[in-house]
Amino acid sequence: MERRQDVVLGLVLAALGGFAAHEATSYRGASGTYPLVLGAVLAVLGLALVARALRQSGNRARPLAVHAVRLVGTGAMSAIYLALIPALGFYTASAVAVAAMPAALGLRRPALLGLGAVIFIGTVWLVFSLVLNKPLPPEIWFRPG
Repeated sequence: MERRQDVVLGLVLAALGGFAAHEATSYRGASGTYPLVLGAVLAVLGLALVARALRQSGNRARPLAVHAVRLVGTGAMSAIYLALIPALGFYTASAVAVAAMPAALGLRRPALLGLGAVIFIGTVWLVFSLVLNKPLPPEIWFRPG
């Protein structure tokens, strides 16, 4: 059962990643680079999951979710995060989400929460603003009134 679950999940992820990468090739200029890379990484990780599952010797059943409440809570927080992006801007909504999600899931070390938010925001800014030269829309704090 476990092996079949991982094989199916890996194949689904590989197919989604391959489709996303293929679609990204139709984008003009550098705007397709980021989704192309993400799609390719997703496809490779999906195939790695399939390979690992095929090499496993055990095949016992396992629950779909170990912490179902946390899984549902994470989905709800993700939906709230997506709803906040147009209102607050990507960086502000992301900083709140990156700090709030681990805290809601049980991480109680404020320094690590803040460090995670700073690293995530810095990485996104580097990728979009410097590497891809595609700055994200202005934050709510910097929009003209």
